Amino acid sequence: MSLFLWIILATFGMSLIAWIGLFTLAIKEEILKNILAILVAFSAGALLGGAFFHLIPESIKKIEDITILFIWLIIGFSLFFLMEQFLNWHHSHNISSDYKKPVSYLILIADGLHNFIGGFAIASSFMISIEVGIITWIACAAHEIPQELGDFGILIYSGWKKNKALIFNFLSALTILPAAILIFLLSNNIETTFLLPFAAGNFIYIAASDLIPEIKHHDNHNGLEKVEHGNMLTKKLDTKSITKRLIHFCVFLGGIFLILFVRIIFG
Repeated sequence: MSLFLWIILATFGMSLIAWIGLFTLAIKEEILKNILAILVAFSAGALLGGAFFHLIPESIKKIEDITILFIWLIIGFSLFFLMEQFLNWHHSHNISSDYKKPVSYLILIADGLHNFIGGFAIASSFMISIEVGIITWIACAAHEIPQELGDFGILIYSGWKKNKALIFNFLSALTILPAAILIFLLSNNIETTFLLPFAAGNFIYIAASDLIPEIKHHDNHNGLEKVEHGNMLTKKLDTKSITKRLIHFCVFLGGIFLILFVRIIFG
């Protein structure tokens, strides 16, 4: 199978994850929130594993100047921070009825931009090697599943009909394809290895700034028991909350070790 076909199939397959939103229609909101929390923990680990066990080591092989490598990593990290600050872009994995319709359009735009950048990362990884591309795809897919579930839920609670929400969510996911094709076409004219540390910076930012804080937010608002001490009201962890936190941490480690395991298999 040709490299171009690998890239097309991988990116189109990633966009199909948008249809997982159908999963939300058959599950109660409270149960779905707990499932999403586990998926978010797993994707945080997978993204960090992808950055530290995969993208950065491959970057070191391809880029001789370590300073340049980490400059691109910081650029990748900082660009996502800039986009979140000025475009009000946040990777939401919540299913909530609090969202209003204007926000739902903003989420679609932000998700389209996010997928476009993801196309750069996946295509450039496949151009290093098929194995590198597959590992990058796994890390991205681990993040996309809770991302798309959350986006679809927000669209539904914003008043969108399910068919319209599914179609528009899928269309925003398809932006990954033109980005991948663009990188493939430009690869003969420009050096694309800088996209590896750039993508690593993206992965680290999403995991550290969006996903891990969201896990902590979920844990801090579930299972805490209020205790009165005189005039003071404090909260303490109950057994259920401790168990949830341990599960989320173990799932987080599971995401990291999955990428490490795949990395070892591919050598």
